Amino acid sequence: MASLYLLIPIAIIFVCIAVAIFIWAVKSEQFEDLERQGYDILFDENEEKQPAQKTDDEQTGKDKQ
Repeated sequence: MASLYLLIPIAIIFVCIAVAIFIWAVKSEQFEDLERQGYDILFDENEEKQPAQKTDDEQTGKDKQ
């Protein structure tokens, strides 16, 4: 019974800390864009884009007239 006098206040303190962290996360907009992380996995933007290939006229320098 004596241990409950110690454990209940500790549990209440932990709950208060968890609620404070959750409120901070909501106010700092941590939950605004939940889908972006999933898209980052699917579509890797770190790949280097290859330059567009030039046509034969552009390679030889001929102008179309």
